[in-house]
Amino acid sequence: MQIPEDGYLLRIFVGESDRHGHHPLYEAIVLKAREVGLAGATVTRGVMGFGKHSVLHTAKILRLSEDLPMVVEIADALDRIEKFLPLLDEMITDGLVTLEKVRVIQYKA
Repeated sequence: MQIPEDGYLLRIFVGESDRHGHHPLYEAIVLKAREVGLAGATVTRGVMGFGKHSVLHTAKILRLSEDLPMVVEIADALDRIEKFLPLLDEMITDGLVTLEKVRVIQYKA
């Protein structure tokens, strides 16, 4: 797969406890991205964060959260990401989705 130098980065912020069917939401998003042939996806667990309700979630031992922030990043061409957005909209009921233009430096197998 070839990503043009002017690529796009889709970033999806959800909670660790968010679900889609029987799967964690972040996992369902990555599996759907793979199924439709997007270039790649990465999930990162945040150690601290808050969302629109201003509830602080943290990985500190004294306040161990069961709902840490999760960030799914998907890089690909704009047209491919735009085709994925309606699928994503069906999956997410609460979260933040951003899209930004990026310069792809290298993409190798």
